[in-house]
Amino acid sequence: MAHTEWKDAPGLPDFSLLKRLARDQLIFLLEQLPGKKDLFIDADLMSPLDRIANVTILKFCLYTSSLKYTYFLFFFCRLCFLIRPRIQTVKWISDLVNADKVAGRFRRYKIIFTPQKFYACETVLEEQGVYGDVTTDEWNFYILPLDDDILSLELPEFFRDNFLEGDQRWVTTAGSALRLLQSVYGSFSKVYGIGRCAKMVYESWRELMEDGEQRTRQPEFAKVFLVDRDVDFVTPLCSQVVYEGLVDDLFRIKCGSVEFGPDVTSSDKSIKVMLNSQDKVFSEIRNEHFSNVFGFLSQKAKNLQTAYDKRRGMDIQQMKAFVADELKGLKQEHRLLSLHIGASESMMKKKTKQDFQELLKTEHSLLEGFEIRECITYIEEHINRQVSMIDSLRLLCLLSITENGLLSKDYRSLKAQYLQSYGIEHLLTFANLRQLGLLEEQQAGETLTVMESKVGKLVNDKTVGKLTDAFSSLAKKSNFRALSKRLALVPKSGEEYDLRVPRDMAYVFSGAYIPLSCKLIEQVLERDGWTGMEEVTRMLNGQEFAVTGGSSSSEARSKTDAQRIVLVMFLGGCTFSEISALRFLGKERGTYYVKQME
Repeated sequence: MAHTEWKDAPGLPDFSLLKRLARDQLIFLLEQLPGKKDLFIDADLMSPLDRIANVTILKFCLYTSSLKYTYFLFFFCRLCFLIRPRIQTVKWISDLVNADKVAGRFRRYKIIFTPQKFYACETVLEEQGVYGDVTTDEWNFYILPLDDDILSLELPEFFRDNFLEGDQRWVTTAGSALRLLQSVYGSFSKVYGIGRCAKMVYESWRELMEDGEQRTRQPEFAKVFLVDRDVDFVTPLCSQVVYEGLVDDLFRIKCGSVEFGPDVTSSDKSIKVMLNSQDKVFSEIRNEHFSNVFGFLSQKAKNLQTAYDKRRGMDIQQMKAFVADELKGLKQEHRLLSLHIGASESMMKKKTKQDFQELLKTEHSLLEGFEIRECITYIEEHINRQVSMIDSLRLLCLLSITENGLLSKDYRSLKAQYLQSYGIEHLLTFANLRQLGLLEEQQAGETLTVMESKVGKLVNDKTVGKLTDAFSSLAKKSNFRALSKRLALVPKSGEEYDLRVPRDMAYVFSGAYIPLSCKLIEQVLERDGWTGMEEVTRMLNGQEFAVTGGSSSSEARSKTDAQRIVLVMFLGGCTFSEISALRFLGKERGTYYVKQME
């Protein structure tokens, strides 16, 4: 039942090298400001920083025990700021420097931008009159390994900046991340991609490689797939039902760790837990459909009790060996098992209610294109009962994408109800969703189907208007409907789907839907390119590419470990459902998919 490693699994690259490189560069930059100093750390960097450099190492570099996350108390005449390249943060630092000037205090200031320094930030320093008082540098912390097969750029603003505001500043950062991976782990033999941002990232990476020093070494993975988040908006709008996805939805996984509250720990305090393959319990259930998790945890508890019971009847030597070799591991496993059982119970309370089952049923109906009018009625009820502000928005966006926009009367009605329930300030939310193409109103003339047009020739305009309302659920076929049919994303209704023994990636959504992004990756890698998928790429607005790299030696060794490891880079973030689906696909095809997120 549980997902275990397959026997012939290829060896993954040692991504701990990336942590060591980032830590060594940070230490070097801190030591460039000699003597005792105060370090101010951007709050967003605390979790990533904790994964690569603990407080002891930082204190050693600073020659002080002073680590601060606010701008109020100062002990030394040297101030070092470790920040994201944000204009507002730079303005605050400029205000501090100018205040020191007015007060006649002399200090040395150093700003370390990560992952890179932007011209706009230096311009602000110049405008504020402190450019000559501050030294600036950049810490190229491009990639953070979160697990054996998960890397992250740790750029939560990537999606909003690039896809909503059209700010392409992070394109170079993503290109630099690819260059870092290639310089450490060898050349890529093939690069595939789809999406406007993916194409720009590829071009940025190629420019960086041409400008830099070329070093040849045996590749540790050879294929790269770049995919824009806006290529597949449907998948992140669907409710997650794999264990790791539910943990993220309920408790919020941040930088590979989660904080379980008193309701999970059965105590009066919260516990922070790392969620990765080192957790033996979590590694076996993370990709499982939630309906299978309790059975596994129950069996695990029985096995653990059996292991503890071995103590009975032991002599002194056997007990001594048991304590030395097994007891510590059993206690650790027992602690983790208790936490995951507590988390599962908390999920059961929230996710097995009738509301959640109705939510899943509505999502599946939208994906299949059935009973659309009933789905709209459910969404209205969901909004008016104020069940969940976010879930209501997700349903509205899912309805819009699957139906190629909402009829004007439905759009205006649902929008008015949402604003009445949650506040007029969400007018901006609707404007942003519309700009992203997530929640749109069909324009006049888009709702007549071919059938309606033919009937319209035989009847008067008034009758056509009535027929338009009657055919509202059969409005113009959307690209999603066509893509779903072309790629078989939605399994045939009525078929039995055994979630205990899944047959395809659809299990991550209870057998109702195969993630579009993962299906594209599967198809392109099978075909070794986009040949034969011209219709699909046309419906996805093109921007696809497949490029052969410079590593000919790796191509000749088609079945080596390197050729069986694929780096998939999601530009704009990905879901844990997609990660689980790719793990399933990798196990089926004997391939490892290393997932890289924004």
